[in-house]
Amino acid sequence: MAVIAFVAVLVFGPDRLPELAKQAAQFLKQLKKMANAARDDLRNELGPEFSDLELRDLDPRAIVRKHIMEAMEDDDDEPLRSGLRPLGDGEVPPYDVEAT
Repeated sequence: MAVIAFVAVLVFGPDRLPELAKQAAQFLKQLKKMANAARDDLRNELGPEFSDLELRDLDPRAIVRKHIMEAMEDDDDEPLRSGLRPLGDGEVPPYDVEAT
């Protein structure tokens, strides 16, 4: 951060730097206001069942992570299939030379 601040002082000069910082802060406020308005519009269009919708809930990584975690929780409840058992400490999984 200090390097960026130093370069900004060199490029823009110490006289213009406060003005540029004020403009950047206004831009960020406006961007946040636009994001909140988009979220509110989306909530209104989707209806009351999505009233707690957050924009980060629409992140594909979060959606995939959520479904994987749910699947893993559901998988813990299922019994082990036909003779399969977890490996013990230090136990090596079987290796088939012909299969590889």
